[in-house]
Amino acid sequence: MAKYSKGAGEKVEKAMHERKEGTLKSGRSGKKVTSRKQAIAIGLSEAREKGAKVPAKKGAAKKGATKKSTSKKSASKKGATKKSATKRSATKKSTTKKSTAKKASAKKGATKKSSSRKTAAKKS
Repeated sequence: MAKYSKGAGEKVEKAMHERKEGTLKSGRSGKKVTSRKQAIAIGLSEAREKGAKVPAKKGAAKKGATKKSTSKKSASKKGATKKSATKRSATKKSTTKKSTAKKASAKKGATKKSSSRKTAAKKS
């Protein structure tokens, strides 16, 4: 049994022809499509909208199966984010200390230069 209907094949063929002509546009942004794979994807999505026989997208899975797996993943992700957040805060603290030290040394250098200029102006 065929995976794709004739209507789906015709939609993809039309999208590929438009791409070759340079008239195929992306749906959201309206930019010109140059990729062959993107043209095929546009043709298949148009066929799906019309109700033609097209397999489901790879990313689309059953809702019940995804809910169970995501709850397990989210629990493990929560622990990982807490650890990384503490690491981030520690690195932020060290970088702020370094930047304040740099600012202070820069100010000292600027005051030394200005004082030397003042003394030079006084001498002349």
